[in-house]
Amino acid sequence: MENSYISLSIAIKALQEEGYTEDFNLCDAGVENKSKKNIHKATQLEVVKFYRFEGMSNPDDNTILYVIETSTGEKGILVDAYGMYAGNVPKDLIEKLKLS
Repeated sequence: MENSYISLSIAIKALQEEGYTEDFNLCDAGVENKSKKNIHKATQLEVVKFYRFEGMSNPDDNTILYVIETSTGEKGILVDAYGMYAGNVPKDLIEKLKLS
């Protein structure tokens, strides 16, 4: 796993090659793995690493890529392009993903 990547697409491709193949999405109940049709709460997640990206033309165009492993052995990524505070995300999940 690299310390940094020059673009979001390069990071996603490299992480998928390292076995982080699941696609996680934020939802009201936690983090959802749509392909496996299950939802993980914050206590079931470990954020292995995260990467921040800023848009080339607009510094407010921020994206964070989270590298996640679950307690059930799923390995994948979560891309937060709009800010995790926009929806009804549980507070414990916000705290889990609030990284410096």
